[in-house]
Amino acid sequence: MALRVNDEVRRLEVDPRTSLLDALREHLHLSGTKKGCDHGQCGACTVLINGRRVNSCLTLAVMHEDDEIVTIEGLGDLDSLHAMQRSFVERDGFQCGYCTPGQICSAVGMLAEVGAGWPSHATADVASPRIALTDEEIRERMSGNICRCAAYPNIVAAIRAVAKAGTQ
Repeated sequence: MALRVNDEVRRLEVDPRTSLLDALREHLHLSGTKKGCDHGQCGACTVLINGRRVNSCLTLAVMHEDDEIVTIEGLGDLDSLHAMQRSFVERDGFQCGYCTPGQICSAVGMLAEVGAGWPSHATADVASPRIALTDEEIRERMSGNICRCAAYPNIVAAIRAVAKAGTQ
């Protein structure tokens, strides 16, 4: 099969039961996406598929042959960090760093959802065409991504800064 990952078509041979996470890590050697719980509960494996955030441990690789998959490696590189990557670094939005790739991919996808006007459980006015991105709203939208080091205040600050700058 072929997967389009980070703007590159990659050919691989996998068992049809192989999760996208295992295909990325074990077959394509993209180790940025992390295996945390392997049950979709921690968000460490979050990637973007067609611009939407997805827990890669819960989806099969064969389901995404025609999709655009973006991992943390595809968002930016050392010479040209994505705005969210740069904001996490500037605001110390990580401690051990294990959850950071999933947090960053999720934050990028989350800001796209906000930009599209998708309300969340915390959205005060679901009829409003513009969502107020409060700290409560960010925390609710990022609740599927766990940080065991509890860097949450800095993660929220990093996301808020990117949203305020409009550089997502």
